[in-house]
Amino acid sequence: MTDIQYRLAQKRQILGTFPGPKSVELDARRKAVVAGGVASSVPVYVADADGGIITDVDGNSFIDLGSGIAVTSVGASDSNVVEAVREQVGHFTHTCFMVTPYESYVAVAEELNALTPGTHQKRTVLFNSGAEAVENAVKVARLATGRDAIVAFDHAYHGRTNLTMALTAKAMPYKRNFGPFAPEIYRVPMSYPYREESELKGQDAARRAISMIEKQIGADAVAGILIEPIQGEGGFIVPADGFLPTLAAWAKENGVVFIADEVQSGFCRTGEWFASEHEGVVPDIVTMAKGIGGGLPLSAITGRADLMDAVHPGGLGGTYGGNPIACAASLAAIKTMKEHDLNGRARNIERIVTARLTALAEEMGDAGIIGDIRGRGAMMAVELVKPGTANTTKEINAEATKAIAAACLQAGVVILTCGTYGNVIRLLPPLVISEELLTDGLDVLCEAIRKAA
Repeated sequence: MTDIQYRLAQKRQILGTFPGPKSVELDARRKAVVAGGVASSVPVYVADADGGIITDVDGNSFIDLGSGIAVTSVGASDSNVVEAVREQVGHFTHTCFMVTPYESYVAVAEELNALTPGTHQKRTVLFNSGAEAVENAVKVARLATGRDAIVAFDHAYHGRTNLTMALTAKAMPYKRNFGPFAPEIYRVPMSYPYREESELKGQDAARRAISMIEKQIGADAVAGILIEPIQGEGGFIVPADGFLPTLAAWAKENGVVFIADEVQSGFCRTGEWFASEHEGVVPDIVTMAKGIGGGLPLSAITGRADLMDAVHPGGLGGTYGGNPIACAASLAAIKTMKEHDLNGRARNIERIVTARLTALAEEMGDAGIIGDIRGRGAMMAVELVKPGTANTTKEINAEATKAIAAACLQAGVVILTCGTYGNVIRLLPPLVISEELLTDGLDVLCEAIRKAA
């Protein structure tokens, strides 16, 4: 792994009042013009960001353990991305690939066809957001199979459009009062090792889901199975070994399109290019976004050539899909991922985080609030429970989760929460974060957990 040069000092620093006066002023302006439905978890306004540091308008510097929800994996101002964007902007900002195409779109497709799992012939289409990618993957599956039903899972999150809200499991804040939703969406149980009533192997959990599919829908009516190899918003749930391969094998046997939603887990986030690779699963279609664009809005679906080419000309696309600036940023971000071996860095982050949190859990003992430590690479999570219930009733502790996030922020560390029950702390540091900065952030997090307990 090559050394990474940072533009900003990689050190947290909180000055004076928090939030500072400039952030307070900006927040007042915001409330006068921005709809209340758009919420922000951190009450400070960003002025600069680099590596693992975010600096606000009042000069405070925060350790970034969220990466803009797994978007800025290469950092928020990676030099390769900045240079590529500047170069592209100097030539043209948009022509629409559906009107006058350009090479960078083709180059991104070539990269994705090579990087996604499997050696089969593939085709790629570019879009703008993760939700848009998921919607188009469903369109392809339905058209190619001539079937309607789509199977999704408990705790799933797939987006905020009407169709992707139907695919998403959690009601608040994503779905409540926004219906009615798109039909022919069916939900089955996920493998959630920590919260299974009894120890359930991955193959058995998959057979439980398959049994429900066959009884309630019928295999010959299912167009696709849509699953996050590691669930994101639902709580960073890593299914038991064997769950994904068993589902994928059943899908193949029954002509069902297996769609891996890798929007959050893709692009070195879990220590592999895609989380599906940890168990050797080769999806029929992969949906991608977030880390793909180095911070610019870009998404994609890459799938088997026979499926993707089944769609009639003009059936896929969009005005801004594969915007040339976003394509330039994507190619540069992938270059950085390769140059700095960000898969290796993600695996190192996993080792550091796991060691620290495991030691803390052992220190706190049976009376502690750490129920589960899970994840892969730089996609790690801690599930919090009421004191002394980690190995018994596993009672939800959403209150402690909120308190820990707030305490970390006050100390200069940005962390995110998630989970169906609101009791999971998720860690998504930029893959370019230094070990020293990551360790400092974990020091703050561990102290906040101790106090919350």
